[in-house]
Amino acid sequence: MTRLLALLPLLFALTGSNPLPPPETVTAFVGVHVVPMDSERVLENQTVLVRGTRIVAVGEAGAVRVPADAVRIDGQGRYLMPGLAEMHGHLLPPGADPADVENLLFLYLANGITTVRVMLGFENSLELRAKTSRGELLGPTFYMAGPGFSGSTINSPEEAEARVRSQKAAGWDLLKVFPGLTREEYDAMARTAHEVGIRFAGHVPADVGLRHALEMGQDTFDHLDGYVEYLGGDRGEIDDAQLAEVVRLTREAGAWVVPTMALWEYLFGVVEPETLQAYPELQYMPPGQVEAWVENYRRRLASPDRDAAAAQRVIRNRMRILRALHEGGAGILMGTDSPQLFSVPGFSLHRELERMTAAGMTPYDVLRTGTYNVGAYFNGKDTFGTVAVGRRADLILLEGNPLESLDHLRRPAGVMVRGTWLPRETIQERLARIAAAYAR
Repeated sequence: MTRLLALLPLLFALTGSNPLPPPETVTAFVGVHVVPMDSERVLENQTVLVRGTRIVAVGEAGAVRVPADAVRIDGQGRYLMPGLAEMHGHLLPPGADPADVENLLFLYLANGITTVRVMLGFENSLELRAKTSRGELLGPTFYMAGPGFSGSTINSPEEAEARVRSQKAAGWDLLKVFPGLTREEYDAMARTAHEVGIRFAGHVPADVGLRHALEMGQDTFDHLDGYVEYLGGDRGEIDDAQLAEVVRLTREAGAWVVPTMALWEYLFGVVEPETLQAYPELQYMPPGQVEAWVENYRRRLASPDRDAAAAQRVIRNRMRILRALHEGGAGILMGTDSPQLFSVPGFSLHRELERMTAAGMTPYDVLRTGTYNVGAYFNGKDTFGTVAVGRRADLILLEGNPLESLDHLRRPAGVMVRGTWLPRETIQERLARIAAAYAR
């Protein structure tokens, strides 16, 4: 067993995950209650041992030997669960202030988000991914979509095919689909993606439609894009039989949805502007960005084309679709589309959890979308999403049981990302510095 543990870092290095950790870095969570997220259960009074970037032991507190030089973290009365994921996140564009970039990365970590699927890459995004992986920048583990496939970037099936091959060769993790592609361009993209082995995800172009996108193997449907339109939920009430059919099609296709429910309520203007402007997490964003969000929202509400009743109907139907997908066993992944219109990175997660709960999901159901499900989605890239030996050491230490209340996620006792431990005091001090800098 000792020899196996010694070989673990080499094994994961050879499979292309993170660089070799310093062998002397050992952390022990002692006497903690573990919420492993492989099923709805709690393992009481455990010791979890981390070496480098990996979990190397999980067992009853008295049965796991803790090395003398290990950093001990008191777990008495606390709960340890896997880090969460933001499956529709974004980064700042090239030219952004480096301090703003580092702040954004930290906001994710401060809220226990240790994995981010970036859904639109820029020319500097792959370099940032490499820097965080090497530990040169403190941030989540990133999986990245390249520059988008849209009506403005693709003008023929041949261009679509060439762009797929180029992005695969460049090292992007997936392709981002935007509106505007013709069916022929979309199909060329999809066929080539399957050929070279790269995923495609995002929106559903109007010329393609939900059913065809499912048939062509689109990986994720972000914002429930295509569902409302297919079901006529933007025009009236949804038919029960048609809803059941689309749930079946989604499940049988093995597709995933990333609902981003809270953001869509902002985009449709169904939340009072005073409520949004009172969000305390806005203090962690650059003032100019917050002002732009306020002005954007004001224009949305004042637009002569806005139909308040239709907006409310779409939001109701979105909630109904999410509930049906969940109850029907379709794959759901946690995501908020941050930073975007009052969705502050990391903090937007708590708004999303409320909407998923309102759609009928239990705390375990909700947490599963950001842990176990994400690990299953990225199977083959790395192993994470549960608390178990060999998993990437992305962990959240909480003061209470998250299976009883998701509110325990709001103020973690600490967060570990790839084996680096951030105690509550460090998190709060850094957040205070970010707020003070923007207040100036």
